[in-house]
Amino acid sequence: MESLLPIIIQIVTGVIGGQAVGAAVKQAAMGQVTKLLAGGIGGIAGGQILGSLLGGAAADPATASAMSGMLSNVIGGAGGGAILTASVGAVMGAMKK
Repeated sequence: MESLLPIIIQIVTGVIGGQAVGAAVKQAAMGQVTKLLAGGIGGIAGGQILGSLLGGAAADPATASAMSGMLSNVIGGAGGGAILTASVGAVMGAMKK
């Protein structure tokens, strides 16, 4: 369960970040499923990248560094979800023109 929790956090925060960007960028006209998928995938990628850069991905939940590991999962997940959703929206918007 300890190895699944960071991934679940990254997916959820990635979806939240993707939904925020999707709502802000109306001209992309992405569907709900596209925003969910891009946000979730981007959340996992962003959380893993930030976690490996900060060294918090392998934090033991019993230690104080677990909070920094969880924080890097949340920030990386939301950022990665937002970035990938914005990128997919830009590509989809360019394809419609």
